[in-house]
Amino acid sequence: MIKPFASSADLGEKRQSLEVLAEGVYALTAEGDPNVGAIEGEDFLVCFEALATPTAAGDWLARLREHTGKPVRYLVLSHYHAVRVLGASAFGADVVVAHDKTRELIAERGEQDWASEYARMPRLFKDPGSIPGLTWPTVTFSDTFTIDLGGGRGDLVLAHCGRGHTEGDLVAWLPDRRILFAGDLVESQAALYTGDAFHREWASGTLDRVASFGAETLVGGRGAVAHGKAEVEAAIAQSRDFLTVMLREVGAASGLKEAFERTHRALRPRYGGWPIFEHCLPFNVSRLWDELHGVERPRVWTAERDREVWDELQS
Repeated sequence: MIKPFASSADLGEKRQSLEVLAEGVYALTAEGDPNVGAIEGEDFLVCFEALATPTAAGDWLARLREHTGKPVRYLVLSHYHAVRVLGASAFGADVVVAHDKTRELIAERGEQDWASEYARMPRLFKDPGSIPGLTWPTVTFSDTFTIDLGGGRGDLVLAHCGRGHTEGDLVAWLPDRRILFAGDLVESQAALYTGDAFHREWASGTLDRVASFGAETLVGGRGAVAHGKAEVEAAIAQSRDFLTVMLREVGAASGLKEAFERTHRALRPRYGGWPIFEHCLPFNVSRLWDELHGVERPRVWTAERDREVWDELQS
């Protein structure tokens, strides 16, 4: 018996929660759906992530407008995945910021990723006809990019911590508030998606750099906000453990199907009840199998390849 494809059967609405993390710092979480955030500057806003459609992004902005009417000057994209970027036009941002590699990946595989993610997670694409096309950053960087928030609010530092969830992940760090928006490099009580990942680098140097910020509040890509050093450390440790178990189990397997079965068996007791676990695992294992067998860069996911991998591994 084949399970429903990816998240295609997950059609129930999730409860959204807007948290004020500090004065002028906001996060919207939604029971395992993609998280978004915003930071107030003196007379402008920086928004972090764009959601999957302009209509979905507009709903987030309407909630944000209950707290601030400042215009969006910067929209920060943590990476290239469709559910993170295709809602960008709703923000009317002066500047759309991403890593250099994110722009390259949009050019290389943005269209295919759009089709893939729409089929995997249709519920997230509220009013797909509102999407005007691919989202293109207007400013990119390779290492760090600093935004002066003005008015004594300090800086917002965007940083590339190394290859991880994708080649071009970035985080947003508020040093004065000790708040980190980590994108999908860290999840808090939600499963990791690693279908476009560099598992060995992510599990080691990349997460080491994320941990080195010493954040006291962390907003991951999905799941609850981590409050306090203990919860932040637990979220980073959970993400590292997920990757470490995958590396161990896939590395010990003699074939792809065995790799999936071993990994599912090892991860399910701790992570099986968390959001998108069953959805992600076939794509995760397929990518890691490639990585451990000499495929340096992730192969492009298409809607057709998604179905082939799913049918082979989730049957």
